[in-house]
Amino acid sequence: MTAITKTPAVSVGLSALTVTVLRRELRLALRRWDQLLQPLLFFVIVTMLFPLATSADQSELRRMGAGVVWVAAVLASLLSLESLFRPDVEDGTMEQWVLSGQPLPWLLLVKTVGHWMLSGLPLVAISPLLATGFAIPDGALPVVMASLAIGTGVLAVLGAIGAALTVSIRRGNVLVALLVLPLQVPVLIFGAHAVDLAIRGEAVVGPMYLLGAMLLAALCLGPFAMAAAMRISVES
Repeated sequence: MTAITKTPAVSVGLSALTVTVLRRELRLALRRWDQLLQPLLFFVIVTMLFPLATSADQSELRRMGAGVVWVAAVLASLLSLESLFRPDVEDGTMEQWVLSGQPLPWLLLVKTVGHWMLSGLPLVAISPLLATGFAIPDGALPVVMASLAIGTGVLAVLGAIGAALTVSIRRGNVLVALLVLPLQVPVLIFGAHAVDLAIRGEAVVGPMYLLGAMLLAALCLGPFAMAAAMRISVES
């Protein structure tokens, strides 16, 4: 493809731009609802199979519960990355975004937030029900939800960076996983540690603060990395 020459465009307010992009994501989600269900179904199936395949002893289930829930969440977050940006690149929408004169990092961040709302937020909502299968006490459930809410936000931004880097590669889902998984390991470690501390009744301030710091760093730096990767993919 030949290099793209940018053309001036009328600027639109960020609030109106945000609403427009989010509405578009919601409309498109209704057309490919089966793809959105894949991460949720994977998360549910994995977390339900572990108690069935291991001991019925509650203390053992409680000991492994934090790790299982978080590993399932990390793996589920990878399932929908292949379709995050590729349809927009194939139908020319992403090229129009690059040419529009609007802030591409903001557009990609809003699209990623919409992706998290449709794929990550359902995992957070259903996590208390699944956590009971590991005999996780009720007092730890708010920490389970809070850590997953923050952590899946970080996972979504990191996954979007990987998806932007591989959007021009056919069947790049395996490559996305190889690129993103090493970056997601700290999120997995601190998220599971926070839940484990909550199960034992200990303070969770440390790992939760670290998760929050990672989310802020991802929101500040991630959109620019996405935009740089996307411009390379579209203009090449």
